[in-house]
Amino acid sequence: MTEQSGTPRRIVVGVDGSPSSVDALRWAVHEARVRGAVVEAVSAWQYQVAVGWTVPVVPEGDFSAIAREVLDNAIAEVADAEQPVEIHPHVVEGLAAAALLTAAQDADLLVVGSRGHGGFAGALLGSVSQHCVQHAPCPVVVVRHREDPRPVK
Repeated sequence: MTEQSGTPRRIVVGVDGSPSSVDALRWAVHEARVRGAVVEAVSAWQYQVAVGWTVPVVPEGDFSAIAREVLDNAIAEVADAEQPVEIHPHVVEGLAAAALLTAAQDADLLVVGSRGHGGFAGALLGSVSQHCVQHAPCPVVVVRHREDPRPVK
């Protein structure tokens, strides 16, 4: 279950609430069960910035709390009480790609969805998954959203 150093195997997964990120979390949980690893589910948020003529933007909510709710909902959706896997939720302020790459230091695997919130529908990879594939310090798995959400076997 653990590496020789005694530290548990780690699978880091990015979760933004998009269908593809929930599928990535589901895949990561299944893989963690197979490998005897823990899952670190990471959700990143940042204040929106306007360019050009700007008017001060007053945040209309607690972005950290919203990100945590999205993360908790995704975990609840994929968790299996009969086959539990240890999942550590992390909410981080900052750019998603940077947060995932930082979390992936010394991880066994980084898992991301193929497209999250944003981008255009025809893209095979979103900007975050593309950046992670190019710069991750560990292997990366990109999970595409499946229309049929049956559990991975």
